[in-house]
Amino acid sequence: MIKKIGDLAIESMLMEVSITPKPGLVDRNNSGSHSDMNFFTFIKSISALRSYFENFALIGYENSGDLKTSWPALRALGIEAENKMFKATNGINTHKGEIFSLGLLSACAGKIYFETEKFNVIKILDLVKNICEGLCDRDFKGVEAKKILTKGERAYLNYGIKGVRGEAEAGYPIVLECLGIFKNLLSREFDLKLNLNDALAMTLLKVIALNNDSNIISRHDIKILNYAKSSAEKIFNELQNNFDVNLIYALDQDFISRNISPSGSADLLAVIYFMYALENL
Repeated sequence: MIKKIGDLAIESMLMEVSITPKPGLVDRNNSGSHSDMNFFTFIKSISALRSYFENFALIGYENSGDLKTSWPALRALGIEAENKMFKATNGINTHKGEIFSLGLLSACAGKIYFETEKFNVIKILDLVKNICEGLCDRDFKGVEAKKILTKGERAYLNYGIKGVRGEAEAGYPIVLECLGIFKNLLSREFDLKLNLNDALAMTLLKVIALNNDSNIISRHDIKILNYAKSSAEKIFNELQNNFDVNLIYALDQDFISRNISPSGSADLLAVIYFMYALENL
């Protein structure tokens, strides 16, 4: 089952990049608002990361006590995975956010499976919340004195946006909310009865609408972030009554023209699919 957790994490990454269209993001149709990467860059990155998530899950499975004690091991494995990614992509950051989230969640899934021999989304997310208590205070401490800042650090320093660290510390509330939306979109009882691609594409719109995406902030400002959120919400609401994929394609072109890339939201979409896949084992 530990191997299966790792397989599903990789499957989630493949699903995320393959969903088309994704506004401002790399998909099978175009490179979105990214001139330095394309669909095949992501495939190379995912292939290089193939074994890591099974190892994350194994750390959780083998910890019979408090998983907080495994944080140094998880972080070291995450750094190793990031280095492998950068080597495969010639220095391009394709999956740093997903390595963090899917690695952490794989460990928590391994731990929960060890204790219960089943997967429960609420228990997994509660465990994440427990492990990540105080994460933002630790990671952002003294950030104002640093000369070179990451995108996440700039978003926090300028706007107080905590990004993926804040989501993890809170137990991924956006993931939990949008997981329910995704399942409803796939449900036979729901009027739209969408296929997997379209249900995920539509779910992404809701994620963008809810998420204070640090990647959008790193390229722009609060005004553009709010524009992206309100635009995604508007299209999501329109599609609930009559699904027309052309509306998402149009939003994709709009985001590309404005250089908007909600890549933090794409990372959360991969997590949503991962939680869905674990639930349905």
